[in-house]
Amino acid sequence: MKNNLLSKIDNNFKTKITLNKDLSKLSWFNVGGEASIFFRPDNLDDLINFRKEMTKLKINLRTIGMGSNLLIRDGGYKGAIIKLGKNFTNFSLLRDNMIIAGTAALDKNLSQFALDNSLAGFEFLSCIPGSVGGAIWMNSGCYGNDISQILMSVQAVDSNGNLITIPSSKIKFHYRGSSLNTDLIFVSATFKGIRKQKEQIKKKIGEFILTKKSSQPSRIKTCGSTFKNPVDQTGKKAWELIKSSNCQDMFCGDASISKKHANFFVNNGKCNSGDLEKLILNVKNQVLVKTGVKLDLELQIIGEKK
Repeated sequence: MKNNLLSKIDNNFKTKITLNKDLSKLSWFNVGGEASIFFRPDNLDDLINFRKEMTKLKINLRTIGMGSNLLIRDGGYKGAIIKLGKNFTNFSLLRDNMIIAGTAALDKNLSQFALDNSLAGFEFLSCIPGSVGGAIWMNSGCYGNDISQILMSVQAVDSNGNLITIPSSKIKFHYRGSSLNTDLIFVSATFKGIRKQKEQIKKKIGEFILTKKSSQPSRIKTCGSTFKNPVDQTGKKAWELIKSSNCQDMFCGDASISKKHANFFVNNGKCNSGDLEKLILNVKNQVLVKTGVKLDLELQIIGEKK
């Protein structure tokens, strides 16, 4: 397969791509197989040209960020994986209350940049472990805030390699999701904040971080919230439903559920993606039987089963 793929790809990319790239270190779970093609663009032109090449060859393509909310299956990804590099992590201040951010930048770094420039509204991002692009895609949020409240527009490369700008008014955001096309590759975004005193902003960030530390596990192989909180009549969060359904002691292989937060699933060191996926399914089924609530994944799962 390696030689067959190389023969199809334009010579300009042959020295820039990695074939059969191990993806296990690109997810916080530390599991997963290989990507047929792995590409880290140097700049926007590089990304656009590669996107056109993959479209021409009809090769499936997926962009990944920090892997903080991603389960990669052991069979790997049969196509091209793009991971944006440092040239997509820059910030700049526009006027006095707007920030342009590269989508590969960390959410917490965007929060810090906003603090440095006395802009409020970004404090919650200090508790989101992913990248700006993933936050837009997932409409990430916490503690009553989400990305849709501060986003003005997003720039993206479409499947034909065109650079387009999408105003937030054209995006239908909902809880942990949006109407944005799955084919888009986000490259930058514009956000609007509110001018406040730095000490006020810093205090709020500190309160959010303290709340997170007291309720969520850290320094373990997890990808954060596994299921979305259901927006139904129960009024209960996903972790409450998992706990009340007696799921917290369930395990599959070396995959288990955090004792500190029942919606955090954990690789204890030796599990594979199959263990995690089986545990997720078992918990989902038991919660449905015990409570009648169907939990939906917040975690993203990509790739082929082994």
